[in-house]
Amino acid sequence: MSGPVLELAGVTRVHGTGETAVHALRGVSLRVAAGELVAVMGPSGSGKSTLLTLAGGLDLPTAGRVLVQGQDLGALGPAGVAALRRRTIGYVFQDFNLIPALTAAENVALPRELDGVSARAARALARTALDRLGIPELADRFPDDMSGGQQQRVAIARAIVGERKLLLADEPTGALDSETGESVLRLIRARCDDGVAGVLVTHEARLAGWADRIVFVRDGVVVDETEPLAPAESLLEQTP
Repeated sequence: MSGPVLELAGVTRVHGTGETAVHALRGVSLRVAAGELVAVMGPSGSGKSTLLTLAGGLDLPTAGRVLVQGQDLGALGPAGVAALRRRTIGYVFQDFNLIPALTAAENVALPRELDGVSARAARALARTALDRLGIPELADRFPDDMSGGQQQRVAIARAIVGERKLLLADEPTGALDSETGESVLRLIRARCDDGVAGVLVTHEARLAGWADRIVFVRDGVVVDETEPLAPAESLLEQTP
């Protein structure tokens, strides 16, 4: 496709009404192309996570449009948005959101099974994703039998299973040590280098160094945009 994978066009999100209304985003516009990783930074409460939930179709804007591969999420309806999320969007949550009663392979396969793929085919895709992340040995383990870093890798495998075109990550290294966090960012960067469009919400400048662009949000408004000060590999070498 020639256009951006993700486009936010004049997006505003208001929670509540009247004097208690909270403007989480105010007229935000953002484009993310295939193969590009964009980091979103800003203070707590600036609107970073709201931007990501709108990009992933988990919420709808009060005004403006959110388009994924040219499709306006606001015009698709709940069923259409859910189908697009399952097929096209991978979401890495800060708290992993793995289902305790399912093995790693079952967790990863679940989005494909919900989209009508047979259990056997979905599990095969799940094992391929786990193998791609270098953790095939975790396929039959339950989340409680994994470390935090292993759970996060499984969550990333779930986000990339199948042919996802957009990868959204909300503080994906928040609960991880620095070494494991760098490893997770390397995996996300690799998926973008393979052609996936990525958006990373982070408060750490060294992790934003893996991105192609850094967008700064404050009080619901994009206030600046820049390139990382140093290449990701240089940042990694400087990490103790």
